[in-house]
Formats: sequence, structure tokens, C-alpha cells
Amino acid sequence: MLDIHWIRQNYERVQTVADQKGIAVSVAELLTWDEKKRNLLQETEKLRHARNKLSEEIGILVRTGGHKEAEPLKRNVKDLGSRLAETEPQLAEAQRQFDQLMLCIPNVVSPDTPVGRSDADNIEIRRNGTPPAFAFEPKDHVALGELHRMIDIPRGVKTAGTRNYFLRGPGALLHRAVQQLAVDMLLSRGFTLMEVPLLVRSDALTHTGYFPLGQDQVFRIADEDKWLVGTSEVPLVSYYSHEVVDVREPLMLAAVSSCFRSEVGSAGKDVHGLYRVHQFSKVEQVIVCEAELERSEPLLEAITGNAEELLQLLELPYRVMAVCTGDMSQKTYKQYDIETWMPSRQAYGETHSSSHLLDFQARRSNIRYRDSGGKLRYCHTLNNTAVASPRILIPLLENHQAEDGSIRIPPALRPYMNGLERLLPPSEE
Repeated sequence: MLDIHWIRQNYERVQTVADQKGIAVSVAELLTWDEKKRNLLQETEKLRHARNKLSEEIGILVRTGGHKEAEPLKRNVKDLGSRLAETEPQLAEAQRQFDQLMLCIPNVVSPDTPVGRSDADNIEIRRNGTPPAFAFEPKDHVALGELHRMIDIPRGVKTAGTRNYFLRGPGALLHRAVQQLAVDMLLSRGFTLMEVPLLVRSDALTHTGYFPLGQDQVFRIADEDKWLVGTSEVPLVSYYSHEVVDVREPLMLAAVSSCFRSEVGSAGKDVHGLYRVHQFSKVEQVIVCEAELERSEPLLEAITGNAEELLQLLELPYRVMAVCTGDMSQKTYKQYDIETWMPSRQAYGETHSSSHLLDFQARRSNIRYRDSGGKLRYCHTLNNTAVASPRILIPLLENHQAEDGSIRIPPALRPYMNGLERLLPPSEE
């Protein structure tokens, strides 16, 4: 959420960003309701003050025997009450319209954010590693998973419907191994590990910027105000909602959790395999810090670097992309996506994302701190996907396969895989 005082002074810039992000909101309409709300509030408070003052005078007159003199004042109070009966509902409606529009106003974007319409307009910043050149016809992750009896999509669909799966044996072990490798890395960097609620109230999703615009992506528990989170960013940020926190040192939180997304609007897109599924697990980094760019911008680079280091440990080729305006969410000020090479796609596919939100999320969540002068200010928040599985299994299996169908396990993962150096296809029974 942006400061309405700032919006009034920069409404053209805000409208431009909304248009660039593809958000259908009118800043002019917001400002119209803002003015109506302020005028109605001023009028309503004036009427209330006058009514209260007359009521006090009437009380004094009645106590001193001036019943006759109190009668015209009572008529005036009744008239003021009638006028308030008109203005108060108008004020409530103006406030409702204002609040609704404010929730649709996007965050501004950084000066170096590319302007574009979709992920096709994202700009590559750097890349690491070289895609493998196979001397044989490589298998995709689904074929490898079936060969090793570690991925079972048909039974996932039978049990839970489309975009579902089972991981078994070495598939389940790899799934857990990459998560634990990420967790251990973040712990070594000073992050506090959290176990978080996966069911949250709607206000937690609103405060973190996922509602109202992203509501169709979230699963709701029937007849309850409980929603399954699509990322542990929501409960991690909400942990500090409505609090004044000490951020002399950045608050660094991490969580590994199951995540759920409805994938509305993705019909027919990435339907093969594990790329786009309804349930997955993610290790998330969240940072809450002082509202100073010289402090928060290096932290964006740091959490992105953590994800890059994980990919280096997994020995996977990747590239870092500057995300353009049209591919950004409402809440994001600056974003990097990390795309990892996936041989079956003959392309890089998104596996990680890093976002800087300035104080947009903290304003909604009411997370503040006292600066060096004792002034209360809203914090900056940042987040990053350290690793998401099973999507990471796509490049992990495909890049490390051999002609005989075996899969090499990178050394960094071996301690989490009982020391296994290579997965061999099971013998035919």
C-alpha cells in the first residue's frame, strides 16, 4: 500500500505503473473518492461537534430548571441528528470505495526495472554454467522418474486430479534433500527457521498483497475464512503484523512448507510433468529491515545470491533475469527471477524469484520500527525462493543423467542421500 499523501502528489506516476503492470485501476477515481471522504468526514465531525455541544447545553439548562429554554435547542439537536443520518452512510460508502481502490493500487517500480508486457520482455543480467551437450538422446524428467520408479503422475491424478503427483523412494529423498540443503545454508547465514501455519485468514493475504487481485489463485476452505497459502511469505510477514519491531539488525526468517496454488488461467500451460502443479514445497527467505534503500537493496542481492549458490552446489546451469513491469505482481518494487536450464524444454525455466517490496507490504501489515530519531516508520520487506520442489527436480534429474539412465548426485546432496553418488535404474523384475 502506498501513502495516500504521496499518491496525491504523484498520481500520474502511479497510474503509469498500474498500466504497465496491467492492473485495471483508476487513480483519478481513487482521488475523487478520497476528496469525497475527506469532505464528508469534515462535515460529519462538524455536525457531531455541534450536536454534542448543544446536548451539553441542554443538560445544563435541564439541571438548572431551564426546561423552556432547552426546547429550541432540542429541535436543533434533532435537526443535526437528521443531517448526520444522511452524511454518516455517505461517509461509510466513501470510505468503502476508497479502501477498495487503495487495495488495487500497485507499488511503484525501481528505476532499473525494464518496461515490458510479459516474461518475454525480461532482461538477462548474468548466467552461470553451460548447458550439457549429450552424446545421446536425453530423457525428460517424467521418463527418468518412471524409469527409477520415483515419480508417479498417473496415480497422483487418480488420487487428487490434474496437476498432482506422487514422489516415492529416491524421488521423495531428493525432494527432501534439496530442501534440507537450502535450510542448512540459510541457518549458516543467520536466518531463523520457522514452522508456519498453512491455513491463514483472508486479512493475512490482504496485508501481504496477495488479495484482492490474486484471490483466484488461492484455495479456500469451504464456508470458512481460511485459505491455503501459496507461499510461506504470507505467514512469515504476518508474524510481525501490527507490531513495532527492532530492525537495528535485519529480521531474517526462513521456512520450509507445503504450498498450494489453484493455477487458474494456466489451462493447457506446462501440463507435462512437474513444472506447474497444485501442491509443492518451498524454502522461503523473508527479510524485514529499515526503510533505507542503502540497507535493503544489498539484502535483495544477498538473498538472490543465496539461491544462486544453491544452484551452484547442485551444479545446474542458470541465468538471472531482471523482471519487467508487465511480469511483476502488484506489490513488487524490484524483482529478479532465476531460470535453470531444463534439457527437455531446451530452454531455461523459472525456478526461483526474489522481490523487494519497499514499505508496501509493511504498510498493509502495519509493521513499523523507530528510526534513530525515534520516529515510527514502516519497514522494508524482501523475499526469495531459496528452492521449490518438485520443480527443481526437473533440471536436477535431466542435467545429471547418463546414457544408461543413471543419475549423478552432486556432492552437496550426498550427505542427505545416505552417501549415494549415483542413482541406478532398478533391475527389471
